[in-house]
Amino acid sequence: MTEYEPRLIGFLCNCCGYAVADLAGISRIQYPPNIRFLRVMCCRRVDPSMLLGVFSEGIDGVMITTCTLGGCNYIRNHEQVETKYHFTRKLLEKAGFEPERLALEYIFASEGQKFADQVDAFIDKVRGLGPSPVSGDSPDPGLLLNLRAAKAAAENYRLRALVGKEEKLIKEGNIYGEPVAQEEFDEVMDEAVESEYVHQKIRLSLLREPSSVKGLSERLGIDPRKVLEHIVAMRQLGWVDVQEIRGSSPIYSAVEVSE
Repeated sequence: MTEYEPRLIGFLCNCCGYAVADLAGISRIQYPPNIRFLRVMCCRRVDPSMLLGVFSEGIDGVMITTCTLGGCNYIRNHEQVETKYHFTRKLLEKAGFEPERLALEYIFASEGQKFADQVDAFIDKVRGLGPSPVSGDSPDPGLLLNLRAAKAAAENYRLRALVGKEEKLIKEGNIYGEPVAQEEFDEVMDEAVESEYVHQKIRLSLLREPSSVKGLSERLGIDPRKVLEHIVAMRQLGWVDVQEIRGSSPIYSAVEVSE
């Protein structure tokens, strides 16, 4: 029996990540070939929806390698990279997908051996987790729906705005100059993630097949009262509408919208 070998994607910042990978190659420092690297100018450009899309395609793990504090050429890089990283993990948890499959590592351009050790350790970690449940010929349909809903939520303007403004709100306060505590922001973010994620899960389900509130509740495992609350909100947004009435039950369908 062939031992399972994970498939991984790595994002390397141009300043340190790509430079240290190049150094490791020149120095003939070896690490397993399971990971395929993509160079970006700065890892703050690695969008959460991009990461969630990679996972929904069946990749077993994703590693982001960025500059160590003090080694980056860009202003506020670390805060933005970490904010997006933690936000992505939050959505992965909401989707019921192992957040451990996403790693964030820091490196200096001169640390070739450390880079190889980080890659080795991450590959071993993902190998221990096993194949992604949405990979192969029989992906878990429920989990795949969850990941696609998480990706769609990450693309929503409301969540993107919160992610982009977190640092400013915590350090400078709101538009009135009032301080915003981290705990307060986290509470707002958690509520927004829950709302947008369930919205998208319902929308994707209705795009596949129109349904009643009861049918959605049974299909998605969400309390029918919660489903109805979300349907009401989504109708106000123009995301869903009544397709027909069967007996006394409205049958809802998704409305294609462009944000």
